[in-house]
Amino acid sequence: MDKHLPDPYIDPLAFGQRLQILRTRKGLTRDQLGGLVGKSGSWVKAVETGRLRTPKLDTILALAESLRVRDLADLTGDQSLHVGLFAGPGHPRLAAVKAAVDAFPVATVQEASSIAHIRARLARAWSARHSAPNHREVVGALLPELIRDAQIAARQADTGTARRAAQAVLAEVYSLSQFFVAYQPDAALLWRMVERGLIAAQESEDPHAIGVAAWLTTQAHRDAGPAHFDAADAVNLETLRYLEPLLEDASPDVLAITGALTFEAGYTAARRGATGTAWRYWETARAMADRLPEAYYHPVTSYSRAVMGAHAVTVAVELRQGGESVRQSAAADAVIIPSRPRRARHRVEEARGYHLDGQPDVALATLEKAYEAAPETIKYNGFAKRIVLEEAESKSPARRRRASELAVKIGLLAA
Repeated sequence: MDKHLPDPYIDPLAFGQRLQILRTRKGLTRDQLGGLVGKSGSWVKAVETGRLRTPKLDTILALAESLRVRDLADLTGDQSLHVGLFAGPGHPRLAAVKAAVDAFPVATVQEASSIAHIRARLARAWSARHSAPNHREVVGALLPELIRDAQIAARQADTGTARRAAQAVLAEVYSLSQFFVAYQPDAALLWRMVERGLIAAQESEDPHAIGVAAWLTTQAHRDAGPAHFDAADAVNLETLRYLEPLLEDASPDVLAITGALTFEAGYTAARRGATGTAWRYWETARAMADRLPEAYYHPVTSYSRAVMGAHAVTVAVELRQGGESVRQSAAADAVIIPSRPRRARHRVEEARGYHLDGQPDVALATLEKAYEAAPETIKYNGFAKRIVLEEAESKSPARRRRASELAVKIGLLAA
């Protein structure tokens, strides 16, 4: 072994080496990573090769966000910094939900519930998710039996029509399950649900079920990092090509899932930094939302007239347009989003915009509003945790105190 190279079994890897490994795994060039954190490709190279010192905390957190690391220690190498940024600590009900997904009720003697009964329970579950501040707790309690009963119904369906209806309801149960599992420390479970949801939706031959499954699959691919953006677009755009010929006589639900997928294409474009494409998709999605009944609210995607302002904030933030995100936040602020977790998510996106715009105090105040709307949303959101951690190191005593208090509330710091 070259005596000038560190022995990974004896010497800890330098920060720059860790950065290079994580960047390569995500399929990012130095120029791409530098652009995501407001630096140049040559700056990234200098850090990776050790010509520059380890950057300050705010830059480390920005790098962690861009690389989607699960634990800050993966990037820093400091084992005292075990802070899960993009995965929560694991909800207490995760094990029961996983057990229900892993079960295989092929030989059960239990009689299946009717599809109508399962759909009624699903509707109540979606309603509870939107109205409860502790939405993961509420949904996690309902999911094991819903998963089991939907699996049994699909297994016991004895006609083609019944099988398609059962597969459609099973696909929607997997959709609800993905909301529960997202940002928790079990990526394998999430992808198992994604794949099962896609298969069940295809078997159902139901355009709405297919659209919802594709919407969630697109998000799963995009959240996996830049190397998966092409896969996200492939699922998204192929499903749009399937749905668009059906829109002339479509129900509000089919129109809504098509609009939601249209925005998702813009979201991925924004992640790529494709400004014009991102805003064009957003404009198209907004026009489609205007065709929906005024009070309509899609139970899975939250797609509606009310949410388009929040989507505009997200596009601006992903494009790193701080001033534009603040302007869009002001425009969207008068609209009330009915769903508590979606409202909290919007507040997190607003906080990101204020932070980009150099308004950290407003960003913290906005995160406090997110916490009031739905504590479990901010607890599992990596972007929110990054802002809180960064401002907990602020030179301003008042800001540092405020950030630290919020960090305690969401479980980042001990009381």
